[in-house]
Amino acid sequence: MSCSSIDDAPPRASVAIAIGVAVVGTLSLALSGPAAIVGAVGVVGLAVGLRSSSRAAVTLGAAGLFCGTLLAGLAGAPSPLLLAATAATVVAWDIAEFGIDLGETVGRTATTRRAEFVHAGTSGALALVGAGGGSIVYRLAGGGPALVPIALLFGAVVLVLALRP
Repeated sequence: MSCSSIDDAPPRASVAIAIGVAVVGTLSLALSGPAAIVGAVGVVGLAVGLRSSSRAAVTLGAAGLFCGTLLAGLAGAPSPLLLAATAATVVAWDIAEFGIDLGETVGRTATTRRAEFVHAGTSGALALVGAGGGSIVYRLAGGGPALVPIALLFGAVVLVLALRP
């Protein structure tokens, strides 16, 4: 009788999508060198977390991405880029967490590609709605500090996390 073990690593599609979205978010910080470096460290942290199936490392990586976004905001980056980076941070974190959940539940070799793409698309769409709402409020308020849209999107994310089952 042989004992087979299930590879509980996140599926490859989730890993690729999460890292790709995180890289896009970091690229939107490229106007501010220090912010891009902090964002790149966040991408590495996210990748390490996905490689080791560590939720703590994934969260720290996402926090690094968010800190890069805040740093870019303090450096005066345009609000559309800050909203894009913030949305990308939230989406990358969400997809990475979902990938870890899938790996733990059904294993890496299970056929989950469709569920991964649906989850990524839904997460991206919700982030776009949140970023669009933040942008509209920012424009209606007549501008102001560039961190206002980030604060709005951050508040929306906190609300979503609080309501998440």
